Amino acid sequence: MSAMLESLAAGFAGDAARAALLAAALRDGLPGKRVERWKYTSLQALGQRVFTPRAPAGTIDAAMLAGIPAPRLVFVNGRIDATASDLQGLPAQVSLRSRAVEGDGAQAMIGPSIAPSIAPQHARADAVFDRLNAALADDGVHLHVHAAASEVPIHLVFVGAPAAGDIAWHLRHHITLDAGAKATLIEHHLAAGAHTHLGNAITQIDLAAGAELAHLRIQHETDGASLLARTEATLASDARYRRLDLELGAALSRHELNIHLAGDRASAQAHGVLLASGTRHLDTRIGIEHRARDSACDLVWRGMAAGRGRAVFHGGIVIQPGADGSDARLSSKNLLLSAGAEIDTQPVLEIHADEVKAAHGATVGQLDERALFYLRSRGIDLVQARRLLTAAFARQVLATMPDDDLRQRASTALDAALERLEGEA
Repeated sequence: MSAMLESLAAGFAGDAARAALLAAALRDGLPGKRVERWKYTSLQALGQRVFTPRAPAGTIDAAMLAGIPAPRLVFVNGRIDATASDLQGLPAQVSLRSRAVEGDGAQAMIGPSIAPSIAPQHARADAVFDRLNAALADDGVHLHVHAAASEVPIHLVFVGAPAAGDIAWHLRHHITLDAGAKATLIEHHLAAGAHTHLGNAITQIDLAAGAELAHLRIQHETDGASLLARTEATLASDARYRRLDLELGAALSRHELNIHLAGDRASAQAHGVLLASGTRHLDTRIGIEHRARDSACDLVWRGMAAGRGRAVFHGGIVIQPGADGSDARLSSKNLLLSAGAEIDTQPVLEIHADEVKAAHGATVGQLDERALFYLRSRGIDLVQARRLLTAAFARQVLATMPDDDLRQRASTALDAALERLEGEA
């Protein structure tokens, strides 16, 4: 048994169902590179570390939340921070709460309040973090938007703060939009200082018929953090899900995003930027499943790696039998900005239906020398020329966000990360 799993098991307190999931995680252990889903992401170093489970929340300076307006729900080191949270301005048709504070309790985390689509993941031998989450999660966000439009963006803030020793936390979130409901959600993953904690989160998103969710996720954790996350979204007929992910920080970050287009004419737009600088390892694995007629998905991802960073991207689209009329598009373009960087990209397309439109492609290359020469011939120095080209490359995905505020927030976070990148390219 790895030191990490042993340390996490030491903090277990749960019922028989949770105990069985924890036992399965301990029995199968951490997946190695021979496991296809983990072949590009090594867990060897993480497995040798020891974490303190169920630690108290750290403290943060209120100033770091100055740019994040209410309504917001704030978690520090995996614990709800009632002082930093602020629900003023929350529309009456929206319910936003911490599941633990409101009495869901640890034992209810793997109960019927979590949609069944997550359950099959527990059966896989390599689903160790899913099992750990189901066994150990004792808090999370519950967001329910009723059948109305919410014009106010809702902010979920997850902060890693310095503490004595390395802390591990497990959060389980549930987001539901009723039929016809509309909402905007912004996730912030931030650091209040240097730390080497482990965060493990699962998010279930259910969009009823005609619901629309715009979702911006900005992951800008500290250099030493390890983040493992999975998002499962299920869309009913005519539901629309638009999201943008900015993976900009953490030492190790892996996000599995699975979207199930379960109803006719459901559509998903999932774009993102991977920025692996320094020695960061960023792994994004997307799975889109077309189950119904005339459903659509559009995936545009841009990856950049500098220093000794590594970016991994897997984009899988499956069009199931009966999903006639589906329209699926995937684009993965990547830039290597230094000799020691690495990028691995895997576009996968499976079609089991008729009368569909589908396209996918992936490229890995370097900055265009002709473009650099052109800019320098106009009096722009090399550093500034590289900055302009990398910024233009990454910003292509930002234009897809329909809301000006979302675009500005994404742009500000991306600019800060690109400035850091310049010294490592």
